[in-house]
Amino acid sequence: MKFTAQQIADILEGEVIGNPNEEVSKLSKIEDGEKGSLTFLSNPKYHPYLYTTNASIAIVNKTFEPEKEIFTTLIKVENAYKSFSKILEFYNEVKNNKTGREVPHFIADSAKMGKNEYLGAFSYIGENVTIGDNVKIYPNCYIGDNTVIGDNCILFAGVKVYSETQIGNHCKIHSGSIIGSDGFGFAPDEEGEFRAIPQIGNVIIEDYVDIGSSCTIDRATLGSTIIRQGVKLDNQIQIAHNVEVGKNTVIAAQTGVAGSTKIGENCMIGGQVGFAGHLIIGNNVKIQGQAGITKNLKNGEKVQGTPAMKYSDYSKSYVYFRNLPKIAASIDKMEKELNAQNQ
Repeated sequence: MKFTAQQIADILEGEVIGNPNEEVSKLSKIEDGEKGSLTFLSNPKYHPYLYTTNASIAIVNKTFEPEKEIFTTLIKVENAYKSFSKILEFYNEVKNNKTGREVPHFIADSAKMGKNEYLGAFSYIGENVTIGDNVKIYPNCYIGDNTVIGDNCILFAGVKVYSETQIGNHCKIHSGSIIGSDGFGFAPDEEGEFRAIPQIGNVIIEDYVDIGSSCTIDRATLGSTIIRQGVKLDNQIQIAHNVEVGKNTVIAAQTGVAGSTKIGENCMIGGQVGFAGHLIIGNNVKIQGQAGITKNLKNGEKVQGTPAMKYSDYSKSYVYFRNLPKIAASIDKMEKELNAQNQ
């Protein structure tokens, strides 16, 4: 799909400097721009590239004044970065604007489908499933029995949603993620062998949740595993049974949360963080990557390390961590001197 400079300027409420009929069909970085592409300039460090780029159109700040001749058509806006982000959203919406049902697919007779849906090839919709309007389900997705999916959701290729799951409105789940699989629940019998404990709960995902690729969110043993409104999960995250993640919390890749831990609202959690089970994490908590969380955290705490401690305490302790060989050598030297004096 092609857009002219004037059409883009109308969307961004900007001003065209150059050819208003210049056409673009793709996006690019300013240093890699090529004919037919749209780019932007907001960081002064990249100013020199504007004079050499082959991009057809560039979005710039309204205050920008060229130092020499420019061959690229410019669109002047209040904030180039925000405007380019708006174009990215628009472009992504157009790119993903698929509708209809590809074949083959399966929809159970008892399932209820909303309006304007997209259903990719080899997708499976189970019994008593309810799907809202404007939902896009890409190829090879599985939607288990009695699942509810709200309006304006996107499930990318290969997403598996087990039975009884509830997904709100405006949610996005990326490829390979599995929602509602059994939690890690086993108990030893008289002979010491581990037997699976039936997991009969479900998963509830509220509105405006984004889940990255290859995440796993386990169903509850009893009750629900809950991902609250506005939560953003990166790729390859494990959420165990009966966990609750509070509103607007963000979690980076490869973090694991053990069973029944409750994470508060507006938390920021780095990558590869490990949570023990049955913890209570307060609101507005910040956790550095690779931290090990073994105890409850109060509202507003900032921690790092394993076991986790406050930022300031960790920084002070790290001075000693990295100098342990020198400290040990000094202690050894002092012991030898004391022993020599006592002889």
